[in-house]
Amino acid sequence: MCDTYVALSNYTKDGNVIFGKNSDRFGAEAQLITYAPKMRYPKGDILECTHISISQVSETAAVLLSQPYWMWGAEMGANEHNVVIGNEAIATKEPLNETGLLGMDLLRLGLERGKTARDALEIIIKLLETYGQGGAHNKKGMNYHNSFLIADSKEAYVLETAGNWWIVEIVKDFRSISNNVSIRGKGDIRKEGIIQHAIEQNYCNDDNDFDFKLIFSPSKLPDVFPLDSRDGCSLNQLKQNHGKITTEMMMNFLRTHDPVRICMHQRNDQSTGSQVSELKKGNLHSIHWLTGSTIPCLSIYKPYAFSIEDQETMPAKKYNEINSNWFWAKHVEFVAPFIKKPNAENLERDVYYSKLREIEKELIHSIKKLELQEKSISPEEYLKRMSLINESAWRKSKSVINT
Repeated sequence: MCDTYVALSNYTKDGNVIFGKNSDRFGAEAQLITYAPKMRYPKGDILECTHISISQVSETAAVLLSQPYWMWGAEMGANEHNVVIGNEAIATKEPLNETGLLGMDLLRLGLERGKTARDALEIIIKLLETYGQGGAHNKKGMNYHNSFLIADSKEAYVLETAGNWWIVEIVKDFRSISNNVSIRGKGDIRKEGIIQHAIEQNYCNDDNDFDFKLIFSPSKLPDVFPLDSRDGCSLNQLKQNHGKITTEMMMNFLRTHDPVRICMHQRNDQSTGSQVSELKKGNLHSIHWLTGSTIPCLSIYKPYAFSIEDQETMPAKKYNEINSNWFWAKHVEFVAPFIKKPNAENLERDVYYSKLREIEKELIHSIKKLELQEKSISPEEYLKRMSLINESAWRKSKSVINT
């Protein structure tokens, strides 16, 4: 389970697009903050994704990813062109493929190859139609279809897939997606033939009866998601805060425990990584905040800005096994006693939580101070100061779980 949010510039306090996502996966699956620099490749080069290999392109963008350790793809991330993407597992009536590109592979490919949200959207669609989606999305073999929330500093799209079929909604003001099919009616863009296919499969009776959300889901979905559902809660959080949404508010959305757990605390299923991005127009640096640790309410978001080279990451590649020395692994061991009943009294957890929020508040203040100085200093000086803040975030995050 996952939840992904976006608020467009007309809906936020500072006029920047704000994106957020929790990645909910098996609690024992490490999710790393990884980085792949901009690269050039020779003609005919082959790219090995998680389950299949595909043709490589001549040039890829630098990408910052939140990556389950064992796969090539990622649950969420950003690229040097201010594009961000989050994906969700969804169930549909269409059959599952035993192999193909994972939704997370498609996400990373969209980031590596797309210079705008629209570019990334079209790239993912083309790859879906060329190679298909399929294969195990985790070590236990789970397979599913995918939805995506794709944004840049100007616009955003929801892409939902059912096998090789797809449909797109252009985001107006705000949007969130969880783990249900959600695009209503015929969407804004769709694969040619999808309505006829639905009629032939007896999903609907005719063109007028086509409603993607209601007819492609294998289970009956409500016309409007209730507020005590994850879908309804996330949409309502955005809707109720027109003109007020900030980075900090998005972090708080992702830490929600009531009326539903957007911040997933179960021992076997957890929010194993989280990201909040503030996307800025022009030459200003966008800021990407990632936890690099499980359970956002028990984590500190660490800030990043492109170019990423001097900020703490790991190489964006597949890892064969979890390393007990990774921060993610040490953190998950430290917070294990605090996982149950997040709303119940727990003095030790609350002391730890207060330390986290104090550190994070200082980091946010440091970033805001740097943003005020950005136009008066060189890009090189900006990134030097940004790297120092990133280093401080990691040093303090490590120290608080070693005390």
